[in-house]
Amino acid sequence: MPRTLTTESGAPVADNQNSASAGEYGPLLVQDQHLLEKLARFNRERIPERVVHARGSGAYGYFEVTDEVSRYTKAAFLSQVGKRTELFLRFSTVAGALGSTDAVRDPRGFAVKFYTEQGNYDLVGNNTPVFFIKDPLKFPDFIHSQKRDPHTGVQEADNVWDFWAHSPASTHQITWLFGDRGIPASYRHMNGFGSHTYQWVNAEGRAHWVKYHFKTNQGIRSLDAGQAAETAGGDADSHQRDLHQAIGRGVFPSWTLYVQLMPVEDAADYRFNPFDLTKVWPHADYPLVKVGRLVLNRNPENVFAEVEQAAFSPNNFVPGIGPSPDKMLQGRLFAYADAQRYRLGVNHTQLPVNAPRAAEAANYGQDGLGALNPNGRGKNYEPNSYGGPAQTDEALHAPQPVSGHTGTYATPAHGKDDDFFQAGELYRLMTEAEKSRLIANLAGSLAQVGRDDVVERNLAHFHAADPEYGARLTAAVTELRAANED
Repeated sequence: MPRTLTTESGAPVADNQNSASAGEYGPLLVQDQHLLEKLARFNRERIPERVVHARGSGAYGYFEVTDEVSRYTKAAFLSQVGKRTELFLRFSTVAGALGSTDAVRDPRGFAVKFYTEQGNYDLVGNNTPVFFIKDPLKFPDFIHSQKRDPHTGVQEADNVWDFWAHSPASTHQITWLFGDRGIPASYRHMNGFGSHTYQWVNAEGRAHWVKYHFKTNQGIRSLDAGQAAETAGGDADSHQRDLHQAIGRGVFPSWTLYVQLMPVEDAADYRFNPFDLTKVWPHADYPLVKVGRLVLNRNPENVFAEVEQAAFSPNNFVPGIGPSPDKMLQGRLFAYADAQRYRLGVNHTQLPVNAPRAAEAANYGQDGLGALNPNGRGKNYEPNSYGGPAQTDEALHAPQPVSGHTGTYATPAHGKDDDFFQAGELYRLMTEAEKSRLIANLAGSLAQVGRDDVVERNLAHFHAADPEYGARLTAAVTELRAANED
Protein backbone atom coordinates (compact mmCIF):
# COMPACT_ATOMS: atom_id res chain seq x y z
CA MET A 1 0.00 0.00 0.00
CA PRO A 2 1.40 3.43 -0.94
CA ARG A 3 1.56 6.13 1.70
CA THR A 4 -1.37 8.54 1.80
CA LEU A 5 -0.79 11.79 -0.07
CA THR A 6 -1.39 14.77 2.25
CA THR A 7 -1.41 18.55 2.27
CA GLU A 8 1.42 20.32 4.07
CA SER A 9 -0.65 20.36 7.22
CA GLY A 10 -0.94 16.58 7.03
CA ALA A 11 -4.58 16.33 5.89
CA PRO A 12 -5.26 13.54 3.34
CA VAL A 13 -5.75 14.56 -0.30
CA ALA A 14 -8.84 13.07 -1.91
CA ASP A 15 -8.12 14.05 -5.54
CA ASN A 16 -4.74 15.08 -6.94
CA GLN A 17 -5.91 14.97 -10.59
CA ASN A 18 -8.80 17.44 -10.71
CA SER A 19 -9.24 20.93 -9.25
CA ALA A 20 -12.45 21.77 -7.37
CA SER A 21 -14.91 23.83 -9.45
CA ALA A 22 -18.40 25.30 -9.25
CA GLY A 23 -20.05 22.61 -11.31
CA GLU A 24 -18.55 20.54 -14.09
CA TYR A 25 -17.91 23.59 -16.32
CA GLY A 26 -17.78 26.28 -13.62
CA PRO A 27 -14.92 28.43 -12.36
CA LEU A 28 -12.46 27.06 -9.80
CA LEU A 29 -13.01 27.57 -6.09
CA VAL A 30 -10.84 29.58 -3.71
CA GLN A 31 -11.72 27.03 -1.05
CA ASP A 32 -9.65 24.39 -2.87
CA GLN A 33 -6.84 24.43 -0.31
CA HIS A 34 -4.84 21.72 -2.05
CA LEU A 35 -4.78 23.60 -5.38
CA LEU A 36 -3.85 26.95 -3.85
CA GLU A 37 -1.17 25.46 -1.62
CA LYS A 38 0.35 23.51 -4.48
CA LEU A 39 0.49 26.51 -6.85
CA ALA A 40 1.73 28.87 -4.14
CA ARG A 41 4.56 26.53 -3.21
CA PHE A 42 5.46 26.01 -6.87
CA ASN A 43 5.77 29.79 -7.30
CA ARG A 44 8.31 29.85 -4.48
CA GLU A 45 10.47 26.87 -5.39
CA ARG A 46 13.35 29.02 -6.60
CA ILE A 47 15.56 30.96 -4.25
CA PRO A 48 18.02 33.67 -5.32
CA GLU A 49 20.87 31.96 -7.13
CA ARG A 50 24.45 32.71 -6.19
CA VAL A 51 25.87 35.78 -7.94
CA VAL A 52 29.04 33.75 -8.51
CA HIS A 53 29.53 29.98 -8.35
CA ALA A 54 25.85 29.46 -9.21
CA ARG A 55 26.42 26.38 -11.36
CA GLY A 56 27.55 23.62 -9.01
CA SER A 57 27.79 19.95 -8.13
CA GLY A 58 28.64 18.28 -4.85
CA ALA A 59 29.23 15.07 -2.94
CA TYR A 60 29.96 13.75 0.54
CA GLY A 61 33.08 11.94 1.58
CA TYR A 62 35.85 11.93 4.14
CA PHE A 63 39.31 13.28 4.80
CA GLU A 64 41.93 10.95 6.24
CA VAL A 65 45.20 12.15 7.74
CA THR A 66 48.11 10.16 6.28
CA ASP A 67 51.07 12.20 7.52
CA GLU A 68 51.98 13.79 10.85
CA VAL A 69 51.24 17.54 10.89
CA SER A 70 50.27 18.13 14.55
CA ARG A 71 53.57 19.94 15.08
CA TYR A 72 52.17 22.67 12.79
CA THR A 73 48.52 22.90 13.86
CA LYS A 74 46.44 22.02 16.91
CA ALA A 75 43.34 21.41 14.76
CA ALA A 76 41.81 18.22 16.18
CA PHE A 77 40.80 16.77 12.81
CA LEU A 78 44.48 16.85 11.76
CA SER A 79 45.82 15.58 15.08
CA GLN A 80 46.85 12.02 14.23
CA VAL A 81 47.56 9.74 11.31
CA GLY A 82 44.54 7.62 10.38
CA LYS A 83 41.96 10.08 11.70
CA ARG A 84 38.93 10.47 9.42
CA THR A 85 36.56 13.43 9.19
CA GLU A 86 33.30 13.56 7.24
CA LEU A 87 33.06 16.33 4.64
CA PHE A 88 31.00 17.82 1.84
CA LEU A 89 32.65 19.21 -1.28
CA ARG A 90 30.95 21.57 -3.75
CA PHE A 91 32.43 22.18 -7.20
CA SER A 92 31.25 25.02 -9.41
CA THR A 93 31.95 27.29 -12.32
CA VAL A 94 32.35 30.96 -11.38
CA ALA A 95 30.78 33.30 -13.94
CA GLY A 96 27.94 31.22 -15.37
CA ALA A 97 24.35 31.25 -14.20
CA LEU A 98 22.61 28.26 -12.64
CA GLY A 99 21.44 27.03 -16.04
CA SER A 100 24.75 27.47 -17.86
CA THR A 101 26.90 24.67 -19.24
CA ASP A 102 29.69 22.84 -17.42
CA ALA A 103 32.34 22.57 -20.15
CA VAL A 104 33.35 26.24 -20.40
CA ARG A 105 36.56 28.19 -19.96
CA ASP A 106 36.11 29.47 -16.43
CA PRO A 107 37.75 28.92 -13.04
CA ARG A 108 36.17 26.17 -10.95
CA GLY A 109 35.18 26.54 -7.32
CA PHE A 110 36.51 23.93 -4.89
CA ALA A 111 34.74 24.42 -1.54
CA VAL A 112 35.17 21.88 1.27
CA LYS A 113 33.16 21.70 4.50
CA PHE A 114 34.90 19.53 7.10
CA TYR A 115 32.48 18.36 9.81
CA THR A 116 35.04 18.33 12.64
CA GLU A 117 34.55 17.65 16.34
CA GLN A 118 35.45 21.29 17.00
CA GLY A 119 32.83 22.62 14.59
CA ASN A 120 32.63 22.98 10.83
CA TYR A 121 35.74 24.17 9.00
CA ASP A 122 35.11 25.65 5.55
CA LEU A 123 37.97 25.83 3.06
CA VAL A 124 36.67 27.80 0.08
CA GLY A 125 39.02 27.80 -2.91
CA ASN A 126 39.31 27.30 -6.67
CA ASN A 127 41.08 25.04 -9.15
CA THR A 128 43.76 27.70 -9.65
CA PRO A 129 46.32 28.86 -7.06
CA VAL A 130 45.86 32.56 -7.95
CA PHE A 131 43.07 34.98 -8.84
CA PHE A 132 42.51 38.04 -11.03
CA ILE A 133 42.54 40.75 -8.36
CA LYS A 134 44.15 41.42 -5.00
CA ASP A 135 41.66 43.77 -3.28
CA PRO A 136 38.01 42.85 -2.52
CA LEU A 137 36.90 46.39 -3.38
CA LYS A 138 37.32 45.44 -7.05
CA PHE A 139 35.41 42.15 -6.88
CA PRO A 140 31.97 43.54 -7.83
CA ASP A 141 33.55 45.44 -10.74
CA PHE A 142 35.39 42.35 -11.93
CA ILE A 143 32.33 40.14 -11.80
CA HIS A 144 30.18 42.77 -13.54
CA SER A 145 32.71 42.82 -16.40
CA GLN A 146 32.41 39.03 -16.79
CA LYS A 147 28.61 38.86 -16.63
CA ARG A 148 25.95 39.93 -19.12
CA ASP A 149 26.18 43.50 -20.38
CA PRO A 150 23.29 45.65 -19.05
CA HIS A 151 22.43 46.87 -22.56
CA THR A 152 23.12 43.93 -24.88
CA GLY A 153 22.18 41.22 -22.39
CA VAL A 154 25.15 39.00 -23.32
CA GLN A 155 28.72 38.62 -22.15
CA GLU A 156 30.85 41.10 -24.08
CA ALA A 157 34.53 40.55 -24.88
CA ASP A 158 34.95 44.33 -24.77
CA ASN A 159 33.89 44.40 -21.12
CA VAL A 160 35.97 41.37 -20.12
CA TRP A 161 39.15 42.68 -21.65
CA ASP A 162 38.54 46.33 -20.78
CA PHE A 163 38.58 45.43 -17.08
CA TRP A 164 41.72 43.33 -17.56
CA ALA A 165 43.31 46.20 -19.50
CA HIS A 166 43.05 48.30 -16.36
CA SER A 167 44.05 45.40 -14.06
CA PRO A 168 47.58 44.30 -14.93
CA ALA A 169 47.70 42.03 -11.87
CA SER A 170 45.21 39.78 -13.73
CA THR A 171 47.89 38.72 -16.24
CA HIS A 172 49.00 35.74 -14.14
CA GLN A 173 45.49 34.29 -13.72
CA ILE A 174 44.63 35.02 -17.37
CA THR A 175 47.64 32.90 -18.36
CA TRP A 176 46.30 30.09 -16.17
CA LEU A 177 42.76 30.42 -17.50
CA PHE A 178 43.64 30.39 -21.20
CA GLY A 179 46.21 27.63 -20.82
CA ASP A 180 45.61 23.91 -21.13
CA ARG A 181 43.95 23.61 -17.71
CA GLY A 182 41.38 26.33 -18.37
CA ILE A 183 38.62 23.82 -19.22
CA PRO A 184 38.75 20.71 -17.01
CA ALA A 185 37.37 17.55 -18.59
CA SER A 186 35.53 16.85 -15.34
CA TYR A 187 35.56 17.88 -11.70
CA ARG A 188 37.36 14.63 -10.92
CA HIS A 189 40.29 15.48 -13.18
CA MET A 190 41.39 18.83 -11.78
CA ASN A 191 43.33 20.05 -8.77
CA GLY A 192 41.95 22.23 -6.00
CA PHE A 193 43.62 25.03 -4.09
CA GLY A 194 42.85 27.04 -0.98
CA SER A 195 44.34 29.89 -3.09
CA HIS A 196 44.52 32.30 -0.12
CA THR A 197 47.17 32.28 2.56
CA TYR A 198 45.90 31.02 5.93
CA GLN A 199 47.44 30.58 9.37
CA TRP A 200 48.20 27.34 11.20
CA VAL A 201 49.17 27.45 14.87
CA ASN A 202 50.26 24.52 17.04
CA ALA A 203 49.58 23.74 20.69
CA GLU A 204 52.67 25.71 21.77
CA GLY A 205 51.52 28.83 19.93
CA ARG A 206 54.02 28.53 17.06
CA ALA A 207 52.43 29.85 13.86
CA HIS A 208 53.02 29.27 10.15
CA TRP A 209 51.41 30.78 7.09
CA VAL A 210 49.92 28.01 4.96
CA LYS A 211 48.67 27.37 1.43
CA TYR A 212 46.55 24.32 0.53
CA HIS A 213 47.01 22.14 -2.57
CA PHE A 214 44.61 19.27 -3.40
CA LYS A 215 46.23 17.13 -6.11
CA THR A 216 43.81 14.92 -8.05
CA ASN A 217 44.61 11.22 -7.94
CA GLN A 218 42.74 10.68 -11.19
CA GLY A 219 45.31 12.66 -13.17
CA ILE A 220 44.79 16.00 -14.91
CA ARG A 221 42.49 15.87 -17.92
CA SER A 222 41.36 18.96 -19.80
CA LEU A 223 39.47 19.88 -22.94
CA ASP A 224 40.66 22.07 -25.77
CA ALA A 225 38.32 24.69 -27.20
CA GLY A 226 36.92 22.37 -29.88
CA GLN A 227 36.33 19.48 -27.49
CA ALA A 228 34.67 21.81 -25.00
CA ALA A 229 32.30 23.22 -27.62
CA GLU A 230 31.35 19.70 -28.69
CA THR A 231 30.86 18.55 -25.09
CA ALA A 232 28.81 21.61 -24.11
CA GLY A 233 26.63 21.22 -27.19
CA GLY A 234 26.02 17.55 -26.54
CA ASP A 235 25.63 17.58 -22.75
CA ALA A 236 25.33 20.83 -20.81
CA ASP A 237 25.52 18.81 -17.56
CA SER A 238 28.69 16.90 -18.44
CA HIS A 239 30.56 17.56 -15.19
CA GLN A 240 27.54 16.90 -12.98
CA ARG A 241 26.72 13.69 -14.84
CA ASP A 242 30.32 12.46 -14.68
CA LEU A 243 30.67 13.05 -10.94
CA HIS A 244 27.29 11.54 -10.05
CA GLN A 245 27.74 8.47 -12.22
CA ALA A 246 31.32 7.79 -11.11
CA ILE A 247 30.35 7.80 -7.43
CA GLY A 248 27.21 5.83 -8.20
CA ARG A 249 29.21 2.99 -9.73
CA GLY A 250 31.75 2.95 -6.91
CA VAL A 251 34.57 4.82 -8.63
CA PHE A 252 35.30 7.22 -5.79
CA PRO A 253 37.39 10.25 -6.78
CA SER A 254 40.15 11.31 -4.44
CA TRP A 255 42.68 14.06 -3.94
CA THR A 256 45.92 14.16 -1.94
CA LEU A 257 46.24 17.25 0.25
CA TYR A 258 49.59 18.99 0.49
CA VAL A 259 50.40 22.29 2.16
CA GLN A 260 53.13 24.85 1.86
CA LEU A 261 54.27 26.16 5.23
CA MET A 262 56.03 29.49 5.77
CA PRO A 263 57.31 30.47 9.24
CA VAL A 264 55.56 33.73 10.09
CA GLU A 265 58.88 35.54 10.49
CA ASP A 266 59.73 34.87 6.81
CA ALA A 267 56.81 36.89 5.47
CA ALA A 268 58.18 40.41 5.88
CA ASP A 269 61.28 39.83 3.74
CA TYR A 270 59.99 37.24 1.28
CA ARG A 271 60.58 38.24 -2.35
CA PHE A 272 56.83 38.09 -3.09
CA ASN A 273 54.08 39.46 -0.89
CA PRO A 274 52.87 36.17 0.63
CA PHE A 275 49.37 37.62 1.11
CA ASP A 276 48.86 38.70 -2.52
CA LEU A 277 46.27 36.42 -4.16
CA THR A 278 47.72 37.10 -7.63
CA LYS A 279 51.01 35.41 -6.63
CA VAL A 280 52.17 31.88 -5.79
CA TRP A 281 54.95 30.69 -3.50
CA PRO A 282 57.40 28.75 -5.71
CA HIS A 283 57.78 25.19 -4.46
CA ALA A 284 61.54 25.59 -4.46
CA ASP A 285 61.10 28.17 -1.69
CA TYR A 286 58.44 26.31 0.30
CA PRO A 287 58.12 22.63 -0.70
CA LEU A 288 54.88 20.71 -0.53
CA VAL A 289 54.21 18.86 2.73
CA LYS A 290 51.83 15.91 2.50
CA VAL A 291 48.85 15.92 4.88
CA GLY A 292 46.24 13.38 3.82
CA ARG A 293 43.66 12.12 1.38
CA LEU A 294 40.20 13.45 0.47
CA VAL A 295 37.72 10.88 -0.90
CA LEU A 296 34.21 11.44 -2.27
CA ASN A 297 32.04 8.35 -1.83
CA ARG A 298 28.40 9.41 -1.51
CA ASN A 299 26.08 11.37 -3.76
CA PRO A 300 23.54 13.79 -2.28
CA GLU A 301 20.01 12.43 -1.92
CA ASN A 302 18.55 15.75 -3.10
CA VAL A 303 20.54 18.23 -5.18
CA PHE A 304 18.54 21.30 -4.15
CA ALA A 305 18.60 20.57 -0.43
CA GLU A 306 22.25 19.57 -0.28
CA VAL A 307 24.07 21.29 -3.17
CA GLU A 308 22.05 24.42 -3.88
CA GLN A 309 21.54 25.09 -0.17
CA ALA A 310 25.10 24.24 0.81
CA ALA A 311 26.62 27.38 2.32
CA PHE A 312 30.33 27.99 2.78
CA SER A 313 32.14 30.80 4.53
CA PRO A 314 35.92 31.23 4.82
CA ASN A 315 35.42 32.60 8.36
CA ASN A 316 34.28 29.19 9.65
CA PHE A 317 37.56 28.29 11.36
CA VAL A 318 38.40 25.77 14.08
CA PRO A 319 41.10 25.98 16.77
CA GLY A 320 44.52 25.80 15.13
CA ILE A 321 43.51 27.48 11.85
CA GLY A 322 42.94 31.16 11.17
CA PRO A 323 43.06 33.99 8.64
CA SER A 324 45.96 36.00 7.25
CA PRO A 325 46.28 39.65 6.16
CA ASP A 326 45.41 38.57 2.57
CA LYS A 327 43.07 41.41 1.54
CA MET A 328 40.90 39.22 -0.67
CA LEU A 329 40.49 36.72 2.15
CA GLN A 330 39.63 39.49 4.58
CA GLY A 331 36.83 40.66 2.26
CA ARG A 332 35.51 37.14 1.78
CA LEU A 333 35.36 36.57 5.55
CA PHE A 334 32.36 38.89 5.49
CA ALA A 335 30.99 38.60 1.97
CA TYR A 336 30.48 34.83 1.77
CA ALA A 337 28.50 34.50 4.99
CA ASP A 338 26.48 37.60 4.11
CA ALA A 339 25.61 36.18 0.67
CA GLN A 340 24.20 33.05 2.31
CA ARG A 341 22.15 35.08 4.79
CA TYR A 342 20.61 36.84 1.80
CA ARG A 343 20.04 33.67 -0.24
CA LEU A 344 18.98 31.24 2.49
CA GLY A 345 18.17 33.32 5.56
CA VAL A 346 19.93 33.90 8.84
CA ASN A 347 19.17 30.32 9.99
CA HIS A 348 20.79 28.61 6.99
CA THR A 349 23.38 27.13 9.36
CA GLN A 350 20.64 24.88 10.79
CA LEU A 351 20.01 23.18 7.44
CA PRO A 352 21.29 19.59 7.55
CA VAL A 353 24.06 20.09 4.96
CA ASN A 354 25.37 23.14 6.84
CA ALA A 355 24.83 22.12 10.46
CA PRO A 356 27.69 20.69 12.53
CA ARG A 357 27.69 16.89 12.58
CA ALA A 358 30.54 15.96 14.92
CA ALA A 359 29.99 18.93 17.23
CA GLU A 360 27.00 20.77 18.67
CA ALA A 361 26.18 24.40 17.89
CA ALA A 362 25.50 26.14 21.22
CA ASN A 363 24.89 29.90 21.21
CA TYR A 364 22.26 32.51 21.93
CA GLY A 365 21.08 33.24 18.40
CA GLN A 366 17.32 33.07 18.06
CA ASP A 367 14.30 33.69 15.84
CA GLY A 368 14.42 34.93 12.27
CA LEU A 369 12.96 33.28 9.17
CA GLY A 370 12.89 29.50 9.46
CA ALA A 371 14.12 29.44 13.06
CA LEU A 372 14.17 26.12 14.87
CA ASN A 373 15.27 27.76 18.14
CA PRO A 374 17.06 24.59 19.33
CA ASN A 375 17.68 26.20 22.74
CA GLY A 376 14.01 25.78 23.52
CA ARG A 377 13.22 27.30 26.90
CA GLY A 378 16.88 28.03 27.64
CA LYS A 379 17.94 31.58 28.42
CA ASN A 380 18.69 33.78 25.41
CA TYR A 381 21.35 36.01 26.95
CA GLU A 382 24.89 35.69 28.29
CA PRO A 383 26.26 35.70 30.93
CA ASN A 384 23.55 33.93 32.90
CA SER A 385 23.14 31.88 36.06
CA TYR A 386 21.41 28.93 34.39
CA GLY A 387 24.28 26.89 33.00
CA GLY A 388 24.12 28.26 29.47
CA PRO A 389 27.06 27.95 27.04
CA ALA A 390 30.07 30.08 27.97
CA GLN A 391 33.29 31.20 26.32
CA THR A 392 36.48 29.12 26.46
CA ASP A 393 39.03 31.95 26.81
CA GLU A 394 41.22 29.99 24.35
CA ALA A 395 42.09 31.75 21.07
CA LEU A 396 41.42 29.79 17.88
CA HIS A 397 44.56 31.12 16.20
CA ALA A 398 47.64 33.23 16.90
CA PRO A 399 47.46 37.04 17.16
CA GLN A 400 48.81 39.12 14.29
CA PRO A 401 50.86 42.29 14.95
CA VAL A 402 49.60 45.47 13.26
CA SER A 403 51.10 48.93 12.86
CA GLY A 404 50.59 52.18 10.97
CA HIS A 405 47.72 54.58 10.45
CA THR A 406 44.22 53.82 9.20
CA GLY A 407 43.65 54.65 5.53
CA THR A 408 43.38 53.14 2.06
CA TYR A 409 46.60 51.50 0.88
CA ALA A 410 47.70 49.64 -2.20
CA THR A 411 48.84 46.08 -1.51
CA PRO A 412 52.49 46.36 -0.37
CA ALA A 413 55.05 45.30 -2.98
CA HIS A 414 58.02 43.07 -2.13
CA GLY A 415 61.25 42.64 -4.10
CA LYS A 416 59.81 40.65 -7.03
CA ASP A 417 56.27 41.96 -6.74
CA ASP A 418 55.51 43.37 -10.17
CA ASP A 419 52.32 42.26 -11.91
CA PHE A 420 54.05 40.34 -14.71
CA PHE A 421 57.03 38.32 -13.43
CA GLN A 422 55.09 35.23 -12.33
CA ALA A 423 52.93 35.29 -15.47
CA GLY A 424 56.14 35.21 -17.50
CA GLU A 425 57.53 32.40 -15.37
CA LEU A 426 54.38 30.35 -16.00
CA TYR A 427 54.65 30.97 -19.75
CA ARG A 428 58.32 29.95 -19.80
CA LEU A 429 57.49 26.68 -18.02
CA MET A 430 55.23 25.61 -20.88
CA THR A 431 56.21 23.34 -23.73
CA GLU A 432 56.10 24.73 -27.25
CA ALA A 433 52.79 22.96 -27.90
CA GLU A 434 51.30 24.38 -24.68
CA LYS A 435 52.46 27.88 -25.64
CA SER A 436 50.88 27.57 -29.08
CA ARG A 437 47.53 26.53 -27.62
CA LEU A 438 47.71 29.34 -25.05
CA ILE A 439 48.36 31.93 -27.78
CA ALA A 440 45.51 30.56 -29.92
CA ASN A 441 43.06 30.65 -27.00
CA LEU A 442 44.00 34.18 -25.97
CA ALA A 443 44.00 35.52 -29.53
CA GLY A 444 40.61 34.01 -30.27
CA SER A 445 39.14 35.95 -27.34
CA LEU A 446 41.13 39.20 -27.52
CA ALA A 447 40.54 39.55 -31.28
CA GLN A 448 36.81 39.93 -30.58
CA VAL A 449 37.43 43.26 -28.82
CA GLY A 450 36.39 46.29 -30.85
CA ARG A 451 38.47 49.03 -29.24
CA ASP A 452 42.09 49.29 -30.39
CA ASP A 453 43.24 50.94 -27.15
CA VAL A 454 41.88 48.05 -25.06
CA VAL A 455 43.63 45.51 -27.28
CA GLU A 456 46.91 47.42 -27.18
CA ARG A 457 46.85 47.89 -23.41
CA ASN A 458 46.32 44.15 -22.89
CA LEU A 459 49.05 43.21 -25.36
CA ALA A 460 51.44 45.44 -23.42
CA HIS A 461 50.78 43.36 -20.31
CA PHE A 462 51.81 40.16 -22.08
CA HIS A 463 54.91 41.85 -23.54
CA ALA A 464 55.85 42.85 -19.98
CA ALA A 465 55.42 39.25 -18.81
CA ASP A 466 57.68 37.89 -21.56
CA PRO A 467 58.79 39.51 -24.85
CA GLU A 468 58.18 36.33 -26.83
CA TYR A 469 54.77 35.88 -25.19
CA GLY A 470 53.74 39.40 -26.17
CA ALA A 471 55.16 39.22 -29.70
CA ARG A 472 53.48 35.93 -30.54
CA LEU A 473 50.14 37.06 -29.15
CA THR A 474 50.35 40.40 -30.99
CA ALA A 475 50.95 38.60 -34.29
CA ALA A 476 48.09 36.17 -33.70
CA VAL A 477 45.61 38.90 -32.67
CA THR A 478 46.60 41.10 -35.62
CA GLU A 479 46.03 38.23 -38.04
CA LEU A 480 42.63 37.35 -36.59
CA ARG A 481 41.42 40.96 -36.46
CA ALA A 482 42.44 41.46 -40.08
CA ALA A 483 40.57 38.32 -41.09
CA ASN A 484 37.48 39.51 -39.19
CA GLU A 485 37.50 42.77 -41.12
CA ASP A 486 37.50 41.03 -44.52
